[in-house]
Amino acid sequence: MAPRLLAACLLASAPALAEPTAEQILARYDEVMGPRSFEAEMAMTAHREDGSSRAYVMRVLKSGTDKFRIWFLEPASVKGQEMLRNGDNLWLYLPNLKRATRIANRDSFQGGDFNNADVLRVNYAADYEAKLAPSGEPDTSLVELKARSASTAYDSIKLWVRKADLLPVRGEYFGSSGQMIRSAEFSDYQELSKGYVRPARVVMRNELVKARKSELQVRKMNLDVEVPPQRFTQADLGR
Repeated sequence: MAPRLLAACLLASAPALAEPTAEQILARYDEVMGPRSFEAEMAMTAHREDGSSRAYVMRVLKSGTDKFRIWFLEPASVKGQEMLRNGDNLWLYLPNLKRATRIANRDSFQGGDFNNADVLRVNYAADYEAKLAPSGEPDTSLVELKARSASTAYDSIKLWVRKADLLPVRGEYFGSSGQMIRSAEFSDYQELSKGYVRPARVVMRNELVKARKSELQVRKMNLDVEVPPQRFTQADLGR
């Protein structure tokens, strides 16, 4: 079901003036930020505490709920590197070594402020338990998420979404100590495919090192794709 239609159905099925449930908000988030299958071109710029920055361009494929593959196109120093997720297994392929090494959900994505799960896994409904909380804002709803296991990217999350269409506005991400370690702003809402609207820009701020932040931009996305299963196997990396 297209995200816009899903939102309409959720809002129409709820009692008048009633908020969507926490589960409905999570389903909407997963549908918007991680459509079941797509091919996309994305760019990430990582801003570091010394004032320098580094820009990456990548091609992304997704199939189902747990299969991702990324090819790094720029800069030249990472061209040919790939990332693969298949189920709970994540690998980074290094072309100079011609082999893949395992990586973890909480590892930094190319040294920036997103972690691997932020980019390679969008399945909040499976990973977190959710409850509604007062948002303090008339136009947004707040859902609080608690990790179901220690393997998730964060121990807990606060996620604000627009009441009008349930699109995400901002997020706060916490470690096991309860300290906020990241915050995100979602913006530049675009129709990237017919009937599919999402925030094309996400800025992830490092709350532990205030001078750091990373920006992820979706340049284009095609939802009408069918990807052969072998593209998500370790044996296909480097090909």
